[in-house]
Amino acid sequence: MGDWTRLLPALSAADRRRVETEIAEANAQVRPLLGKTTTYFWASSVTRMPEWATIRSWPGELRRHAALAVHLEATASSRPSALNDVVRSLADGERDWTRADLLWSLDVAGRGWIYHDGAHLELPAMIAVCLAPADLADLAPALSALFDEIAEDYFMAAGPRRRVAMLIGAALDRATGRRVPSWLLHHGDEFGPLVRAGLGGVLAAPGVPELLAHCASLDKPAAPARWLRVLDERLTAATDGQEAVRAILEAFAAHQHSVHEDSDRLLRGLVWALSREPDEPATDLLARVTAAASAAPRQASGFPHAQRTAIAAVQLLAGRDGEVPVRTLARLAVTVKNKAVRSRVQSALARLGALRGWSVSEMMELAVDDHGLDSTGSRRAPVGPYEATVRVVDEKARLTFTRGGVGLKGVPAALKETHADELKQLRALVKGINATLTAERQRLEALLSEERTWAYPEWVSRFLDHPITGTYGRRLLWQTSTDGRDWSTGLPRADGDGWTLAGLDGRPACGERVRLWHPIRAAVDETLAWRERVLAAGLTQPFKQAFREVYLLTPAEERTESYSNRFAAHILRYRQANALMRARGWQAGYLGTWDGGYDSEATKLFGGGAWRASFHHQLVDTDDPHDYDVHHCATDRVRFARSDGATWQPAPVADVPPLVFTEAMRDVDLFVGVTSIATDPQWADRGEDRFRDYWHRTAVGALTPSAQVRRDALARLLPRMAIADRVTVADRYLHVRGNLRGYRIHLGSGNIMMEPNDAYLCIVPARGGTGRLHLPFEDDPMLSTILSKAIMLAADDTISDPTVLRQLTS
Repeated sequence: MGDWTRLLPALSAADRRRVETEIAEANAQVRPLLGKTTTYFWASSVTRMPEWATIRSWPGELRRHAALAVHLEATASSRPSALNDVVRSLADGERDWTRADLLWSLDVAGRGWIYHDGAHLELPAMIAVCLAPADLADLAPALSALFDEIAEDYFMAAGPRRRVAMLIGAALDRATGRRVPSWLLHHGDEFGPLVRAGLGGVLAAPGVPELLAHCASLDKPAAPARWLRVLDERLTAATDGQEAVRAILEAFAAHQHSVHEDSDRLLRGLVWALSREPDEPATDLLARVTAAASAAPRQASGFPHAQRTAIAAVQLLAGRDGEVPVRTLARLAVTVKNKAVRSRVQSALARLGALRGWSVSEMMELAVDDHGLDSTGSRRAPVGPYEATVRVVDEKARLTFTRGGVGLKGVPAALKETHADELKQLRALVKGINATLTAERQRLEALLSEERTWAYPEWVSRFLDHPITGTYGRRLLWQTSTDGRDWSTGLPRADGDGWTLAGLDGRPACGERVRLWHPIRAAVDETLAWRERVLAAGLTQPFKQAFREVYLLTPAEERTESYSNRFAAHILRYRQANALMRARGWQAGYLGTWDGGYDSEATKLFGGGAWRASFHHQLVDTDDPHDYDVHHCATDRVRFARSDGATWQPAPVADVPPLVFTEAMRDVDLFVGVTSIATDPQWADRGEDRFRDYWHRTAVGALTPSAQVRRDALARLLPRMAIADRVTVADRYLHVRGNLRGYRIHLGSGNIMMEPNDAYLCIVPARGGTGRLHLPFEDDPMLSTILSKAIMLAADDTISDPTVLRQLTS
């Protein structure tokens, strides 16, 4: 237990003897009753057993003493602590509790067993809330410390913890005379104390504590009509009630951190209170609260800052008018990783689209926030004697300052003191732009699995002129057509005051409809030509497009019909694989050594939500029976399902649209290609290992489509490099001629074999080894790894790393 036990006033010896004498007498009567109901250990509560009805005839004093006896039973023995309801049944009603009863029960709780269902604190909490303030005055320090311990207890079950916290908090408030309930905005997180310190006067205004308590009582995302009627009454009765609601929500929107589950419950009720206001400022605040609640820490992207609040706020936001709800929900649809929140965002978007006559994809396009940037992706504002510029550069928003036309290296020191608020707003703008850029990149790549077309003017407006989307759209290949049958491909090119698509010959391609180019629709010669053009132009595409892998249905997949085994039976580094799945938008339950944790199914929507791909994988047990961590997983089948209203119908792989199939299989290939143990350059040094055969087989195996594209990229990049005369691209390998010996680098795994005896060479390359070499895409880390290894090995006589030198000379 915590320090609260040392803060308790001493219980006199006489009071202790009296209490213990009373409970000994009561124990003699209650124990036989408990003995008759032996099933209470594992079954339903004792209070539901027929034998328990006997206690209804007991006098109040006996029931009081019996409650104390059962409290001792719950805290001083190793019995299962299924006694909460027993204590509650005995203690409920009018009881003449004394200060001695409270001190004794707290002392017992502090020295006894601690259970996660709160059995050890059930009776002290019930007694404390019944005593007069005078009996509690000198107990305030101990109750305050106990309350803080309960609030910070993440092991106690949520229901019992909240009940005990509310009772102890109410007793503490009676002892101290606090207006705002202690169980609201407590010290269990940083948010509660922050709000209490900044809004103390607002929170204590007449009627506001009652309003907040009611808001925290909402148990479900949807508020019942009766709860809403009481809410309206509280808002009417509270002085500055709406001001308090908005102030707390504004503080949360600016907090940007996770909150305690109690704060989450309060915020959920507050967004319902805010929803009673129909004005645009309320909509704007609700949107910001929705975004803040749905956001998650970078290291735990599946755990939103306030999940209960997010789920409720999404539904409320979807019912508001204007573009703000659409823009906010569209951004969340591609950034939220939590499955529960994301599904509600998608449902809300679909509902909004149905009301406004838009598809989900079109809604997301129309809702892209331009953040006030001009057509060049810039926004300027005076800040004191300086001019601040927020500009999108290389897919990132950057903040710079100038004075008198002269650029400055950083933020002027004087502005940090004199214009702190403006700087805070500018930095928030940069953060918001970067969030939108990330969402847009993901959205545009997702369009590759859709059969979408746009009218030419709409395409120009949404994908070229837009200051955010245009950052990506102007570097992608597009196709245009007049009749919808013959399509011409080109890169966007500024032409006078407008835009045109320039083909391979430089001539403009004319058409009325536009679609995103995908290599699966193109002939091989055309794809190769566009790869060469992208390289020659020094163009870095936002994601692989010209060099994108293509996955066609194989005869084996046609025979299996309902699934693909193409990427089955691989061993992946699980933590890395799971993180990559989530980064690519796949939803998957985490594997673990618990019931149901040995298998997982990662899913992702394609084709604008009309198709779902499922990637099955299983936990691989370790050889150590005491190691419960999940280190590896084994891959299994990929299946597809078609949307059928609110359900999914399994579909044969032959029925899956080619764009959907190739994009789903590309992701799975990425998971295998990046996280397979075959790509670990240090695996060969592990000696005997049950995965050793798999590692050797895969490390030098046939190339997957992603590795084949890598080979083509290398064949085009290497002639531009200084080591061009020392490297040769073959079927599976990049051959490198060093000054000491020759080498073969496998184009799939990046593993190195030394000539002439094929001895394995382990090199863990440093990042950034390719120098200033232009790469046409940035989403293939293995390409950079192979290039950095080739550069090092071409000058192997300059290698100074002793671990590498030992291998070269052995």
